[in-house]
Amino acid sequence: MLNAGSRRVPGWLKLLSSLCLLLCLVGETGAKRVPKIPRCPTTCSCTKDSAFCVDTKTIPKSFPPGIISLTMVNAAFTTIPEGAFSHLHLLQFLFIENNDIQALSKHTFRGLKSLTHLSLSNNNLQLLPRELFKYFDILTDLDLRGNSFRCDCKIKWLVDWMEKSNTSVPAIYCASPFEFQGRRIHDLTPRDFNCISADFAVYETFPFQSVSVESYEFNDDQFVAFAQPDTGFCTLFVWDHVEMVFRMYHNITSRSAVYCKPVVINNTLYMVVAQLFGGSHIYKWEEDPQRFVKIQDIDTTRVRKPNFVETFQLDDEWYFAVADSSKAGSTSIYRWNSNGFYSHQSLHPWHRDTHVEFLDVEGKQRLILSSASQPPVVYQWNRSLRQFAFHSQITETADVQMVKHFWVRKVLYLCLTRFIGDSKILRWEGQRYVEIQTLPSRGSMAVYPFIVGPRQYLLLGSDFSFSRVYLWDDLTQRFQLFQELNMRAPRAFSLVSVDNKDILLAASFKGNTLAYQHLIVDLSAK
Repeated sequence: MLNAGSRRVPGWLKLLSSLCLLLCLVGETGAKRVPKIPRCPTTCSCTKDSAFCVDTKTIPKSFPPGIISLTMVNAAFTTIPEGAFSHLHLLQFLFIENNDIQALSKHTFRGLKSLTHLSLSNNNLQLLPRELFKYFDILTDLDLRGNSFRCDCKIKWLVDWMEKSNTSVPAIYCASPFEFQGRRIHDLTPRDFNCISADFAVYETFPFQSVSVESYEFNDDQFVAFAQPDTGFCTLFVWDHVEMVFRMYHNITSRSAVYCKPVVINNTLYMVVAQLFGGSHIYKWEEDPQRFVKIQDIDTTRVRKPNFVETFQLDDEWYFAVADSSKAGSTSIYRWNSNGFYSHQSLHPWHRDTHVEFLDVEGKQRLILSSASQPPVVYQWNRSLRQFAFHSQITETADVQMVKHFWVRKVLYLCLTRFIGDSKILRWEGQRYVEIQTLPSRGSMAVYPFIVGPRQYLLLGSDFSFSRVYLWDDLTQRFQLFQELNMRAPRAFSLVSVDNKDILLAASFKGNTLAYQHLIVDLSAK
């Protein structure tokens, strides 16, 4: 009998309760299911702790757990990307042998902290990326035999690493370049590699055309002066030591400036402004108020079409020479006499001179005049007469737009740049100049030898192609092509060294004026 107040549970309710209990048990069992164990890849054979793979098209993404040794031979790939083995963090032995592996990422072995043995033997590796082995903490053996290593700056880091590492590395050899071919890499030292190079990179762009550029120091500041053909102005920029750029400083208003030549005499700044029209003038800088004041006109009967201005000192006196390129003009020399520059001597009339270069040769002061109508000629200073006298003709070569000189280990050289033919390098041999090199220079109006650190450069401008920077090679005693620069119709160059920067300025007649920075590049760091 049922107790008072109790009720019989219906059968259908008991069945529902049992079904719910069963579903809960099934869910619990599913939650505790054991994960599926990765199988050995189809191109590999695996044991408890090792895998041996042949003809693999890619590096397998999964292996059975516990693999500490992996061998890959006759692989169908030639490069190994970064992190290719990061899922095998237990690996202790890795043999990538007898393949055609040509390139590795510097992060190829990322994550292999436990690796003690690595073999990359018998592949087609010519170089190894820098810091390739930085992930290895306990590597004891490394086999790199059977590769065609190119022993240049890109492998210098390996030489450094092997010298400092305790890892055992069997002998490996250089396959190239020729000078190292067959040499044991173990026998090389970091000093065998000349890996410090340079590069000229655009640093600043000036939005105007110019036909001359001159740099100078005044009152502890660094300035540059540009002659602008469009405005006719002489525009001055000053170096900003905070922003590390040249900023606009002052304009000398003129009609048709073709050359702006600064000269500092007794702590006073003067600017010779040569013009095509309206005569040429000399300006003096005044501090209060800050401005240029015209103090002198240059005789227009002598200087009709100025092309270049050169300043120099003789016997502690200042002079400047103006190259005149007109048919009726004459290259003229002016001397400072405490109040201004006054006419001193006329040279080379009727020859359409384009450039004047002052130099000292074995204690004798000379001027080299370049001309559109005849080969360059030399005038030598006569102390007793206090005049320049004709001395010699340098060469039979005509169409020389400019002659610039430079010194290498106390030897004097000249560069003659030409618009039509090849430019020439001449060496002074005591009595005469001897041609030692020709440089292709179609369309060249300007040349500029300059030194940065231990490097002697030569910049050869071009109106029709890239301008070319050459670097002097001490071994051959010749210039070697170093770099090509894209500048439009360059007419003048100037080097400024300031705040640990070397800035090369290029005046461009048909495009923006440019400033390039000379950068030191460590080729072994790439």
